[in-house]
Amino acid sequence: MATANIEVSETPLVLYALRRADDALILGHRLSEWCGHAPAMEEDMALANMGLDLLGQARELYTYAAKVEGRGNDEDKFAYLRDVRQYRNLLLVEQPNGDFAHTMVRQFFYAAFADLYWRAMMASSDPTFAAIAAKSEKESAYHVRHSSEWIVRLGDGTEESHRRAQDAIDDLWAYTGEMFAVDDGERGLIDAGIAIDPAALQPRWLKTVTGIINEATLALPKSDWMQQGGRSGSHSEHLGHLLSELQSMQRTFPGATW
Repeated sequence: MATANIEVSETPLVLYALRRADDALILGHRLSEWCGHAPAMEEDMALANMGLDLLGQARELYTYAAKVEGRGNDEDKFAYLRDVRQYRNLLLVEQPNGDFAHTMVRQFFYAAFADLYWRAMMASSDPTFAAIAAKSEKESAYHVRHSSEWIVRLGDGTEESHRRAQDAIDDLWAYTGEMFAVDDGERGLIDAGIAIDPAALQPRWLKTVTGIINEATLALPKSDWMQQGGRSGSHSEHLGHLLSELQSMQRTFPGATW
């Protein structure tokens, strides 16, 4: 018997929290796929720990979304009982791991944004968002440092590692623009001081990214065309496959608890 998807009241504040929670959940799950497969034991642990950081962020954001919505949903229902089009994560975070270079470039692009984002959100007029931001910024600062060190090692390493890192940058660059886009609902939260305007972060993000890419003897693509759709629920085929794994236990045994 199929498990019904939950209904979500997507007010601007609920949707805002879900978007950030979905980013963290989906990227955290992608990192968990490396468990036991990373190139070294230390890196296996590092990727798992970053995934746990993101899962913790997702849980806090889902819990807050449930409180604001007030319809009886909770973190588990948001994670396990929504259809693919109900997810509002960035297209960047759902992209497959690929090789290790792809994973590190994806992590670097996202973490460089998330660190700036959470630092700015510490000044949110919403005390819950501000508290989540204060904790998350410490984690994202480490994520930036760890991934950027790997970008330099890969880009300025062997001919093979350089090629793979450059291929990853070329493949993933078009997904970065979505991080800085807003819609009308989010614009209202920005005007109210609850959210921050991500477009204001783009120059600093680009400066950070460009500096590391140059140090790694790599190059950013010249194209400014960007993919869009994740924030409105239009996803790549990769998210559906990811969710079928992520949600399999809850869909097979509805309401099961440990």
